[in-house]
Amino acid sequence: MRWRRVSVRGPSMSPTLRDADVVLARFGCAVRSGDVVLVRWASRPGQLSVKRAARPSGTGWWVLGDNPYGSTDSRTLGTADVLAVVGWRLWPRPGRLQGPVE
Repeated sequence: MRWRRVSVRGPSMSPTLRDADVVLARFGCAVRSGDVVLVRWASRPGQLSVKRAARPSGTGWWVLGDNPYGSTDSRTLGTADVLAVVGWRLWPRPGRLQGPVE
């Protein structure tokens, strides 16, 4: 399995993740609903996004930001291709990421 450091940009995953947080993404592992994931959109192939996996949908995943008022996600762009699962924040508050915000 591969690992990659990813810098979070924007408010879409607040309060779980904030702008400028650095997280660790793990490629090649199984995705479950509720996981924080690194995704790519068919309509924006050059852009990677960090979102929360809501449910599998056809050939991709329906993903949402934890901040419904500041997120461009599947509600706008449709399903996404999940590339990796994000399990850890490396900076500024190191630790394992928790489940979905209720």
